[in-house]
Amino acid sequence: MIVGIGIDVVEIERFAETLRRSPAVVERLFLPAEAELAPGSLAGRFAAKEALAKALGAPAGLHWVDVETYVENSGQPRLAMRGTVLARATELGVVSSHVSISHDGGIASSVVVLEGRGESEERAGRRARPSSLEGRGESEERAGRRARPSGREG
Repeated sequence: MIVGIGIDVVEIERFAETLRRSPAVVERLFLPAEAELAPGSLAGRFAAKEALAKALGAPAGLHWVDVETYVENSGQPRLAMRGTVLARATELGVVSSHVSISHDGGIASSVVVLEGRGESEERAGRRARPSSLEGRGESEERAGRRARPSGREG
């Protein structure tokens, strides 16, 4: 079940100028490992943090340094939550997060999707169905027709 979705865009040059004018901003927004990156990468990481805050409902009291953005060896970006951010994610029932970061035309953008267990799965204590099957067949059953998986007869 989707718990939250967030998106953000950052103008890279404007963000870089802010960092040049106010170097202390880096310490408020980024952990030491993140702070070493180039301004374009920092803009993307900031967009990811903003997108995460939006996916969490943008409550007051979240600390920017309570989420770390990093990239796995595979190139997949990830979010590591702690402190205030982890507390809010736990409150919402978040069990996994997905993040995408992109840079193009002087803009950095990010989308975050937060997943939680569905209510029926929590009550039943069983694993959620694969997303490719979520909701499939419900409207067909209401219409009196039997739902069939795509590409199969029967």
